[in-house]
Amino acid sequence: QVQLVENGGGLVQAGGSLGLSCAASGSDFSIAIMGWFRQAPGKQRELVASIASGGSTTYADAVKGRFTISRDTAKNTVLLHMNSLKPEDTAVYYCAAKRLGYSWRSTSVHWGQGTQVTVSS
Repeated sequence: QVQLVENGGGLVQAGGSLGLSCAASGSDFSIAIMGWFRQAPGKQRELVASIASGGSTTYADAVKGRFTISRDTAKNTVLLHMNSLKPEDTAVYYCAAKRLGYSWRSTSVHWGQGTQVTVSS
């Protein structure tokens, strides 16, 4: 089992920056793929960024060049640094973890409780 606890988030003006952190505890963190998702009101949850244990990353087109995901395996943390924030980035952001070979749709995916990010115009 993996437990995920997010920190960060809050209110920021458009064009500003914000950082999110996700602390993971339990087993299997070192082999998990970590990701950040977000869900805005009335919209489906979407993958924002992911990072594999080897460090390879993926980003949604909407955040490429503005968001950076990183992980510290020794500290069991995953970070999401968000720059040039836009009002459309407003959402609840969730940390997630999965094992290799599993889809993000799998019921075996672990989720954090979510943290609100609000970007004012």
